[in-house]
Amino acid sequence: MADTAAQVEAQRAYYAQTAAQYDHMHLDEGDEHFFALSWLSACIGHFGYNSLIDIGSGTGRAILDLKARHRIDCIGIEPVAALREQGYAKGLSADELRDGDVLNLDFPDNSVDIVCAFAVLHHVKDHARAVREMCRVARRAVFISDANNFGQGSPAKRRIKQLIDRLGLWRAYDFAATRGKGYHWSQGDGLFYSYSLTKDVPVLREKFPDLHFMNTLPAPAPHFYRDAPHFAVLARRDTAA
Repeated sequence: MADTAAQVEAQRAYYAQTAAQYDHMHLDEGDEHFFALSWLSACIGHFGYNSLIDIGSGTGRAILDLKARHRIDCIGIEPVAALREQGYAKGLSADELRDGDVLNLDFPDNSVDIVCAFAVLHHVKDHARAVREMCRVARRAVFISDANNFGQGSPAKRRIKQLIDRLGLWRAYDFAATRGKGYHWSQGDGLFYSYSLTKDVPVLREKFPDLHFMNTLPAPAPHFYRDAPHFAVLARRDTAA
């Protein structure tokens, strides 16, 4: 399954098959994603964002929560039809929860105030392209909450991974570790890639120079790359394009 299209199809098939159990499997009000969502909600109120696109909405958790807290126009993008159907059963409309592809968003440049994604990018092989698409569509900010594989594991394991990364050997190491597949698989998450949100921070900074970071899981030290297993970033600018 080295072909990227086949990997995308396998991931979408996993979520289609588990759609009825999606909320039970993936939504927990005490987890890092709800923590990040609460921070995003505070940022919406603080900076006065009026329109939002949520990438990889699943059954619509984020947009339902934000619509309940704010007077904000929200659109969720979810490529798996079975997950969209679950969202429609919760009361979302087809205009609010739409089909789409994060690599080719069907929106004009600078068309909404903020674009967000929760635990999506570790499922996207070309994550940098996805982040550039998010930045293209966003007028004022991008918010991302996701994993940092270099901050996961024991202190010794983290240091070894970080050394491999600094030597420029991470892709080769990961290719060998996955026995040539280049991806991982779990019953709880389906197909995913070794991902660190730190790698997409330079992409965000190209358009949005003001960056804010928050650990969304406890970390033993304040250095995000070295010690945070999961974190969120708000990348913004004060004036619209």
